[in-house]
Amino acid sequence: MPSYDYRIEATGDVIEVKHTMAMTPLNWGELCLLCNLDPQEIPEDSAVTKLISAAGVVKSGTLKNPEAPPCMSGGSCPSGGCGV
Repeated sequence: MPSYDYRIEATGDVIEVKHTMAMTPLNWGELCLLCNLDPQEIPEDSAVTKLISAAGVVKSGTLKNPEAPPCMSGGSCPSGGCGV
């Protein structure tokens, strides 16, 4: 199950939760219900914002070669794009 970071707009706190891709909570109350969280003292109608995060993708060929590809070490890829 994927994990997502949400900022609670009322407090500025960022939390990481796991839920299915089909779910999109719009406020703190919905997020608490979805992920079985304690709402604490935060109003349930407080807005939450899903934050964009980059996931690490590793190509299988990279795992077999301990050296970084040229484009990751300041060089350029011979074919113009190594896919990293």
